[in-house]
Amino acid sequence: MQGLKMVLNMIDLTTLEGKDTPGKVKQMCYKAQHLHDSYPDLPTVAAVCVYPSMVGVARKELKGNIVKIASVSTAFPSGQAPMSVKLEDTRFAVSEGADEIDMVISRGKFLAGEYNFVFDEIAAIKEACGNARLKVILETGELSTLDSVRRASDIAIHAGADFIKTSTGKIQPAATMQVTYTMLMAIRDHYDRTGIMVGMKPAGGISTSKLALHNLVMVKEVLGEKWLSNEWFRFGASSLANDVLMQIMKTETGLYQSPDYFSMD
Repeated sequence: MQGLKMVLNMIDLTTLEGKDTPGKVKQMCYKAQHLHDSYPDLPTVAAVCVYPSMVGVARKELKGNIVKIASVSTAFPSGQAPMSVKLEDTRFAVSEGADEIDMVISRGKFLAGEYNFVFDEIAAIKEACGNARLKVILETGELSTLDSVRRASDIAIHAGADFIKTSTGKIQPAATMQVTYTMLMAIRDHYDRTGIMVGMKPAGGISTSKLALHNLVMVKEVLGEKWLSNEWFRFGASSLANDVLMQIMKTETGLYQSPDYFSMD
């Protein structure tokens, strides 16, 4: 039960669809604060994650709440835009009230070996974030090898990422255990050298309580208990919360639950 509640408190509840509306974002913000009204002893999620155009809606709904507002930027999910557009995308999200920015790297440049370009891009976006924390999405499903995942992780960390993140959720495979482990090792090696903590956010494909708990065990074994909080570890997910709620209610009541008993996001 402790692990399940910990998972809930580490979720970035996410809606990143072209059909997103203010109404959908408002509903998601309500759920972020009230995961299951009939069971009051539940934490909130860590954050809601939306497009820049919806940050203002989320900020109004979450005013005075501990739930953070995360926004994707830099021409998410492709990253195929001029640097000026990426910077403006980021600055707009921050000006609307985003606490956190989830940027995508230029995978084409990375795969072409233009590592300095990727580093400079991340550093520029970090500066544009101001006080907002920066999560750098590697889109590991497009990087092909674990060696590439490790190199991209190191570049992001050294360029100033507050978090490194596996995926946009639009490409498979996404947050596999092997990829997450590789990124955790990059964080650990950096911490061992510098004493500086960097957060981790697996996203895409983690939709069951069991897999989420497996990830928490791996985080504890590789990085230690200091990372077992939503300040340093997040799940990027849209459907994980409901599965965790089903498992919690099954544990509490002894009765199996149906997905129909919980609001869709």
